[in-house]
Amino acid sequence: MKMTFTSSGKVEVEAWLGVPQQQLPTPKITGCIWRKPFCKAKRNSSKMSTVFRQVTFSNTYNNSNSVTGFILLGFTYTGETQKLLFMLLLTIYILTLLGNGSIICAVCWDERIHTPMYILLANFSFLEICYVTTTVPNMLANFFSETKVISFSGCFLQFYFFFSLGAVECFFLAIMAFDRYLAICRPLHYHTIMTRHLRTSLVVNCWIIGFLWFPVPIIIISQLSFCGPKIIDHILCDPSPILVHTCTPAPIMEFTCSFLSSMILVVPFFFIIGTYTLVLKAVVRIPSGRGRKKAFSTCGSHLVVVSLFYGSAMVIYMRPSSGHEAETQKVVTLFYSMVTPFLNPVIYSLRNKEMKDALRKVLGYENESLCKRYPLRSS
Repeated sequence: MKMTFTSSGKVEVEAWLGVPQQQLPTPKITGCIWRKPFCKAKRNSSKMSTVFRQVTFSNTYNNSNSVTGFILLGFTYTGETQKLLFMLLLTIYILTLLGNGSIICAVCWDERIHTPMYILLANFSFLEICYVTTTVPNMLANFFSETKVISFSGCFLQFYFFFSLGAVECFFLAIMAFDRYLAICRPLHYHTIMTRHLRTSLVVNCWIIGFLWFPVPIIIISQLSFCGPKIIDHILCDPSPILVHTCTPAPIMEFTCSFLSSMILVVPFFFIIGTYTLVLKAVVRIPSGRGRKKAFSTCGSHLVVVSLFYGSAMVIYMRPSSGHEAETQKVVTLFYSMVTPFLNPVIYSLRNKEMKDALRKVLGYENESLCKRYPLRSS
């Protein structure tokens, strides 16, 4: 893909997508990135003081079947802004892997926290690592790609794994809420109910149901014919921008994808709300102030994660697709798909003494702290 900047502020992009030039007229995409000195906007351009952009595309393909993939635009920043955003996202991705990996190691190596709550947390951290890895590496590579092309198979595989892992995360958050309910509301029967067999069954079923939730609509969408420039103005392969490029409208598939996405969000969310309503009633009845504080601290971190994930995901998938602009959709998607997994290790370990101690043990600080606490006395 070749970009040239004109004096009027327009960016001319010529993309061949691997097709010999003699087979196709040169496909040209002309975009206009709005910045303050450039591209007079139709709406109140004199009042515009912030940087925003609008991209318009014109297609000159005569034979759309010759195109071998989608153009995944991602973030369309250029220059220093592009480099800074790339470094920021790369740093967040590396810290996400390190943070969630540390929780997994801490739970595996410290026998003191081999309890259902922490075992579920370790599985959740592994899920978060898989979740960010489905999109972030391709997103980072796309920053400096000249073609920004993703193959049809690569796009639909990303679509499948991203939504399947998102469904697994919804179920996992519900299981973790159920675990907290048993620990607080049924403390005497907790270990007899939350057995190793039940815990394993819940985790396995989460993965199975999550990966069986979306394959049928994804397979059907992949069999549709796509026309036009096949430009996806998003950071990942999402059903809404993909279905825009079908040769014939597919309202049934749009409704099916919207319905499945809404159900996977709404059902676990209301289960979590109902569970924590019962937990709150039980916590209020605890006579000890210390006991109430400990119950709130263990449940509070989980509620923060639930609020961050469900709040941002519902903004995208439970509102009409026309209700938000492309840039807003990119930012919100980036938040729940990348920022939330990055914050999870911090949230779960910030006010959790057991997890802090386990992390110190993994990082090798435990022996040092013991030496400082109990120094050897010379005779």
